[in-house]
Amino acid sequence: MDVESRAAEAAVVAVDWRGRPCRPHRHGGMRAAVFVLGIQAFEIMAIAAVGNNLITYVFGEMHFPLPQAANVVTNFVGTIFLLALLGGFLSDSYLGCFWTILTFGFVELSGFILLSLQAHLPQLKPPPCSMTGGGCEKARGFKSTVFFLALYLVALGSGCLKPNMIAHGADQFDAAAPGGAGRLSTYFNSAYFSFCAGELVALTALVWVQTHSGMDVGFGISAAAMAAGLVSLVSGAARYRNKPPQGSIFTPIARVFVAAYSKRKQVCPSSPNSVNAGACEPARLAGNFRHSNKFRFLDKACIRVAQQGPNTKPESPWRLCTVAEVQQAKTLLAVTPIFACTIVFNTVLAQLQTFSVQQGSAMDTALPPGSSFRIPPASLQAIPYAMLLALVPAYELLLVPLMKRATGTRSGITPLQRIGVGLGTVAFSMVAAADVERRRRDAAAGGHRMSVLWIVPQFLVFGVSEMFTAVGLIEFFYKQACAGMQAFLTALTYCSYAFGFYLSSVLVSLVNRVTARQHGGGGGGGWLGDNDLNKDRLDLFYWMLAALSVLNFFCFLLCARWYNAGVDGSDAAAASGQVAAEGVDGKEII
Repeated sequence: MDVESRAAEAAVVAVDWRGRPCRPHRHGGMRAAVFVLGIQAFEIMAIAAVGNNLITYVFGEMHFPLPQAANVVTNFVGTIFLLALLGGFLSDSYLGCFWTILTFGFVELSGFILLSLQAHLPQLKPPPCSMTGGGCEKARGFKSTVFFLALYLVALGSGCLKPNMIAHGADQFDAAAPGGAGRLSTYFNSAYFSFCAGELVALTALVWVQTHSGMDVGFGISAAAMAAGLVSLVSGAARYRNKPPQGSIFTPIARVFVAAYSKRKQVCPSSPNSVNAGACEPARLAGNFRHSNKFRFLDKACIRVAQQGPNTKPESPWRLCTVAEVQQAKTLLAVTPIFACTIVFNTVLAQLQTFSVQQGSAMDTALPPGSSFRIPPASLQAIPYAMLLALVPAYELLLVPLMKRATGTRSGITPLQRIGVGLGTVAFSMVAAADVERRRRDAAAGGHRMSVLWIVPQFLVFGVSEMFTAVGLIEFFYKQACAGMQAFLTALTYCSYAFGFYLSSVLVSLVNRVTARQHGGGGGGGWLGDNDLNKDRLDLFYWMLAALSVLNFFCFLLCARWYNAGVDGSDAAAASGQVAAEGVDGKEII
């Protein structure tokens, strides 16, 4: 089945809010997607205001030591992105995107309300205390329970929303319509623009409110923003194209592995004239499927053990699989290395939301230097998003047409190339961070405080890197998705964030343990063992992450080359049941 016929089939099964077939001129398109972009902007505004300044609250008001506070934040953010897999699974299998977003949107809203109450009531927090002076009471028992309950209600709701907002918006576009594939690519850039707008408001206005009016007021505004997002979602209900759930998305994949294992001793015929070649050979050789010669053991799932006749009982689906199912399983295995190569990138992101915020707190936050106005350190993360609000439209309107003429591809730059650009530049963010931290420590030793503007470059470089990597990864996974798995594969993007933040927690703990041993227990707590950055060696930790980023980039080049191996002219993604491919040219989806 080719791309156009598959897209047409998808359009037939799409239904409106009453379950009736959609009408092309009444449902879908950007006029429907704009309501989804609305909830995406409000939701990211709410969650970013909490997540990006959470370390200040956990350290300053809940009195967790700095390394523990950093791990609380990274574990929280990591859990959000890991739960995206649950949201994608529930949507594709049982609920559909709209009802999944609506249900878990209220879960997230309840978490924001509880978090605001916890921050407002003194009996739910430890007594005020300065952490630099020591002797502060850490939140424990019931206080800690309420805090983590609220925090992980927010994580559950946000995690299950994220992949479905992207997938539901993309579902509003019919790839069979003229120019539909181009509008889909434009939608992904629009979604990232919406993300940047929400982040910008959160990191400026909402963080300013948290700093000057209290975290309870800031958390309350996050709750209001989430409520506004739900209103935006419901307002567009009559215009949406809804893809009905297709049942368990894991069953076909599981059948392939079970069938291949049960026939592991069978030999897949090498000749198309062999007796059993009719079912086995297409899984490996049909069309120009890019992964035909990879994971050859799965081809055995298509072997018929006996010729079929009128009186022959058909083999069980758990013993004989279709070519489409085998190719679907191969595709999922093939994208795994690409997914793995983005984990270190998100570990760098974790540092910008934790240690870089604390780094800014140890600097002169007056803006301009010498004035009475002071910028909240967490608001520095807004600088790249302000820049990206200009760069994303410039990318869509200027760079894409230029690259189209240069490369001859419809999208200008392919998703894998876009990911590669981002992974190749992210190391420079950590190089800038390490150099500034060394200078800051030297200045602090001399009794001086550097201006907080010195840490702006590390945020700017990462912002450009994220524009390429994040959008490229979402587009890459969505275009590889087979029918009924768009939300789940989109969730893999967020799962990469989860593993990146968890890896950050592991690295912080591991680095502390290893470097503390080097001090021989003589009072040194390791590179990140103190609550005072002037005593820690954050610069060395940043240099380590820069080296890991360079190594990860070269690993990505190898994985991307392996992924493209076997491409011969056109891509037969259609044969595997994939949807929303941009064209028949293999270059268009890699």
